[in-house]
Amino acid sequence: MTELTLPAAFADLAPWLDWALPTADGRQARRLASTSDTLRRFYDAVLPRLEDILAEVDKHPLGQLPAALRPLYDIALSLAEVAPHIELYDGAVGVPYAFEEGRFIAVHGGEPTWSTPQPMMTPAP
Repeated sequence: MTELTLPAAFADLAPWLDWALPTADGRQARRLASTSDTLRRFYDAVLPRLEDILAEVDKHPLGQLPAALRPLYDIALSLAEVAPHIELYDGAVGVPYAFEEGRFIAVHGGEPTWSTPQPMMTPAP
């Protein structure tokens, strides 16, 4: 397996490379296996860098992201997975008062997000 790395400008996020998960299923499993404290520390470390991360990955069309930027992109997607749990659910790793998350199956959940095809669109009448 290839060791994940980040561009030099994002070296401060290296401690969070274990959150650079390419699939939605992987990110959800990581969140559910974490503690509230871990979610908070990840959120606090990555959120201040989000604007820079998005500016960097936005230089490339979706589906054409260079391999060197995929871990950075995946960390941003993990932040999107974690943020509601910090901002809305008081740090809970699961969704309070909801169905068990394992009952929901993501259609493309096992595919790398950077390469997932766009959802089918219904043509306008």
